[in-house]
Amino acid sequence: MRNIFFLPIFFFFVSVLQAKQIEVCSTCQIKTLKEAISKANDGDEILIQSGIYKEHNIVIKDKSIRIRGIDNPIIDGENKETIFNINSDNFSIEGLTIINVGSSYTKDFAAIYISRSNHFTIKNNILKNVFFGMLVEKSHFGIITGNDISSSAIEQAGSGNGIHLWHSSNMKISDNTLHGLRDGIYFEFVKNSEIFNNHSYENLRYGLHFMFSNNNEYHNNIFVNNGAGVAVMFSKFVKMKNNKFQENWGSASYGLLLKEIYDAEIEDNIFEQNTIGISVDGSTRINYKKNTFVRNGWAVKIVGACYENNFQQNNFLHNALDLSYTGKINTNKFDNNYWSDYTGYDLDKDGVGDVPYRPVKLFSYIVHRTPESIILLRSLFVDIINFSEKVSPVFTPDNLMDSNPLMKIVNDTN
Repeated sequence: MRNIFFLPIFFFFVSVLQAKQIEVCSTCQIKTLKEAISKANDGDEILIQSGIYKEHNIVIKDKSIRIRGIDNPIIDGENKETIFNINSDNFSIEGLTIINVGSSYTKDFAAIYISRSNHFTIKNNILKNVFFGMLVEKSHFGIITGNDISSSAIEQAGSGNGIHLWHSSNMKISDNTLHGLRDGIYFEFVKNSEIFNNHSYENLRYGLHFMFSNNNEYHNNIFVNNGAGVAVMFSKFVKMKNNKFQENWGSASYGLLLKEIYDAEIEDNIFEQNTIGISVDGSTRINYKKNTFVRNGWAVKIVGACYENNFQQNNFLHNALDLSYTGKINTNKFDNNYWSDYTGYDLDKDGVGDVPYRPVKLFSYIVHRTPESIILLRSLFVDIINFSEKVSPVFTPDNLMDSNPLMKIVNDTN
């Protein structure tokens, strides 16, 4: 029994001792990455020296190897097809510049395609002129960190995503920069994964896109000037914390879209200068807490059936419209939020307004029905109709109000 216990340790040390380094360069014995991979065994490290290597369809199958670039060697796919095609566990790719992926309307070519792989790391690479940057399918326990992924997407049908995951789990996506793509990061049927410290900007469609992906978290990311910031659709138990959604402008754009999601946490985020801060459709039991909405067109726009949502301790600062609400029934709760448009008083000086605040203006209903009327936004006519609804609510549900509006900005250090 004692010998059986020590056997795995013995084989581990034997494999480590047998592992070797394989060097690739123009003057080395091995001059191509494909040749190096063919000669590599489990545990080996392939060192690629600086230079340009024109290779594509580089296959790694059932080999646990490490590929590391020295001084960012360039792997040029010459616009032909997928560059790395990987089906292996316990591998890593680090320090490469991978350029010129093939493009197609019928095939998903990628700089790095990973299928049915576990426990891998893709780190500190530069991916340029890609169709898909990284396409990961049916894989688990992967780390994708510190990569710069870019392209020059013009239309959605002819472009791919930066980091695309499908039917995967337990992934960590961190510290990546993504721009000029269709979607910066795309999750479909992905669970128990984390996205953090990424910068996704100037992408054609979304900075981040979720579909049917439960029990995930994204935090400390920045989404700037995308077609739309983030879309979370048909998903449950998603945590969204400490992100920035900025300058996502357009006739149908928003910082964050929620479509048919349930039991989520949205906390400590900043929504700044978006056409719509958050667009909510058919989403229930969402906690919105300590978010800041500043200088958006609409801070929050609620359409469809949205029930039992809780808005608490949020800041609504100088938005054209704080809240748009189309339903006649309200089961959502607004409490202890700060509203820059609130004109009430606080006679007992407890920091809470003595009269409730009704965040839905009558004008928001008019704009919803007749979008062209937005040109009247700053007119005296609009002020009059908003005041009339405030005095005697007709269109808004009676209980759609913040009964305890705050007199000071939440977390204001001044």
